[in-house]
Amino acid sequence: MKNISDNEIIDSVLSGNGSDYSLIIERYKDRAFSLLSNMLKNKLDAEEALQDSFIKAFRSLNAFKKESKFSTWFYKIVYNTGLTVATNKKRKLQIQMNSIDDVYNLKDEDNETYAASENAKDYIIKMVDKLPVRNALVLILFYMDNLSLKEISEILNISLVNTKVLLHRSRNLLRELLLKHNYQEEIL
Repeated sequence: MKNISDNEIIDSVLSGNGSDYSLIIERYKDRAFSLLSNMLKNKLDAEEALQDSFIKAFRSLNAFKKESKFSTWFYKIVYNTGLTVATNKKRKLQIQMNSIDDVYNLKDEDNETYAASENAKDYIIKMVDKLPVRNALVLILFYMDNLSLKEISEILNISLVNTKVLLHRSRNLLRELLLKHNYQEEIL
């Protein structure tokens, strides 16, 4: 089944074999969920956004022109769905905060430092989660999902030059955050 290309699966689905779409779901669900989890920081929201993304992609399959890879087209849907969910959550939170007279001071969790016993990869992922969404997203897509800069630029709907700049700035932000938390190993 892994030898079947995305385009072959899509052609099969478009010719009436809707059940073949499950192959696309199986192929992309884990990476897309990881992407959404990092964007939304909430497992339930990520699951809902993932389901919405697959539904949107299914309904729009006939609009897929096959000019780029399916993964790039699909991740763009996932990214936009995640942004929509995040924006809606932010609006809802602002409405709730406006109705509260006292704003509580939350404990600053940025004071944690790297413990020698902690897994370095898990620690770095935790630090990436603290970055702004776009910065975290470009690092995840480039380093974890191994997408090219061209594919990332298509997903984020920005130029290739801006994608390179965003990746560079994201690396620097992560490096600063790691140094701030006394993580001294060379990682980037």
